[in-house]
Amino acid sequence: MPIYEFYCEPCNTIFSFFTRSINTTAAPACPHCSAKLKRRMSLFACIGKADEKDISSEMPLDEAKLTAAMGRLAAEAENINEEDPRQAVNLMRKFTEMTGVKLGDGMQEALLRMEAGEDPDSIEADMGDVLEHEDPFAPDNRGASHRRTTPRRDETLYEL
Repeated sequence: MPIYEFYCEPCNTIFSFFTRSINTTAAPACPHCSAKLKRRMSLFACIGKADEKDISSEMPLDEAKLTAAMGRLAAEAENINEEDPRQAVNLMRKFTEMTGVKLGDGMQEALLRMEAGEDPDSIEADMGDVLEHEDPFAPDNRGASHRRTTPRRDETLYEL
């Protein structure tokens, strides 16, 4: 049974819904305020670091395009040599080309430094604060400066 996550902007809450079949078009109403919920990508499906503090009201990507890209890159991601950060950079570049995601200036700099052979831990130590605030999925694709508070997660599992 698939589980889908949806975000309610008025309630600033993430809800989980399960269904007995794959359903990529359903958009339920909020269990609390009845607003139409927006499907969001589950965190386990993201490449790299992710958290819930930067939820945007709209994903600028076509969900089918994103899903197809993730599927094509999944096998390649399993075979990455963790000792070679250049392979991870290459995968990230492929992902951005396939999906149209625009990385912020900080992430672009970090990738260039990794391609040059710099240690990823030292890059993170130098740039952690910058990278933490960039959101490639923000509607303006530059890391939104209008941040909402961290959304609440409703622990109830609803039926879709």
